[in-house]
Amino acid sequence: MKTIKYNVAKVFTNEIKNIQKVVKNNHYSMNGNFTKKCQDWIEKNLKVKSSILTNSCTAALEMIAILMNLKKGDEIIMPSYTFVSTANAFVLRGAKPVLVDIEESTLNIDENKIEAAITKKTKAVIVIHYGGISCDLDKVRKITKKHKILLIEDAAHAILSTYKNKPLGSFGDLSTISFHETKNIHCGEGGALLINNPKYIKRSKILRDKGTNRDEFNRNIVKKYSWVDIGSSFGMSEISAAFLYAQLLYSKKITSMRLKIWNYYYKTLKDLKNEKITLPYIPKYSKHNGHIFYIIIRNRDGLLKYLNKNKINCTFHYVPLHQSIAGKKFCKFGKLNKTEILSKSIIRFPIVLDHKILNFKTITKIKNHINKYFQVEENI
Repeated sequence: MKTIKYNVAKVFTNEIKNIQKVVKNNHYSMNGNFTKKCQDWIEKNLKVKSSILTNSCTAALEMIAILMNLKKGDEIIMPSYTFVSTANAFVLRGAKPVLVDIEESTLNIDENKIEAAITKKTKAVIVIHYGGISCDLDKVRKITKKHKILLIEDAAHAILSTYKNKPLGSFGDLSTISFHETKNIHCGEGGALLINNPKYIKRSKILRDKGTNRDEFNRNIVKKYSWVDIGSSFGMSEISAAFLYAQLLYSKKITSMRLKIWNYYYKTLKDLKNEKITLPYIPKYSKHNGHIFYIIIRNRDGLLKYLNKNKINCTFHYVPLHQSIAGKKFCKFGKLNKTEILSKSIIRFPIVLDHKILNFKTITKIKNHINKYFQVEENI
């Protein structure tokens, strides 16, 4: 069997055709025709009031931190089991991430741990939809409304996933999605800020435009554009937007392809006669997008090494924030037992959208390798 890479970014044909149109139109910087098309698609399909394309999901998170007018010592509740950008964006503004434990079945924030972490300094709760699988947003929204704090969705994994049939990213006051090449829909590097609270729309465009009122100038609201606020170069180039627009038009097809592979894995691996392995759990309220297929297994490293030795490029995921050097310095946290156990137990499997490489037959071979590993372990 040839090596199955963990991730191979899918590209069709219209991505290149769109870039050729950019060259023909001779507009390469942000906020061109393809940028507008992407933002319109996002607003229509993700049911959000406004969206801004950014050069990364990290940039979108940094914009959120600025929009919140954070002061030194303000607190933001989030899971420890997330990528560093979720915390770093707020640390940069002087805020302190307050890390809580995750829920064992979904690897999402444990909704029942949130309220105990709220103090007078709390400004927001950030939820991560791990693998495109939603947390219980009704529970979280009830808490944030009760305490009059913001709900933020880091929906980096979650494009076209839903909670009770409503798109993820449409619940938070502010939300983000990622278009990094490791995500379902990509443009190499990119992201978007999703705005559901109208009071943030005007300022978000100023932040994107390096702190200027250029958007109002372009719409003939002001005669000259000038520096009116802080900001940075957060926008996405028109070349990336052209590539992304083609991907967005393929997004339902891509999601269907990923779900087919995800379901192959689930159907095949659930037959493993081994109580040591736990498969992903999809709550009834959640419809996911096939972003990650993983298993949970104690003493993971032996199987992980064995699978990679046999040309199946599997991997683990985040080092929890509270166990990192920066996390210990910048974050506030207590005991996070489930986070520590589960982060050492996860194995993520390849999802490659090429039927010749990854299909029901090759996934059956992967299952057989896992069985062989356990047979060898039992005989040692």
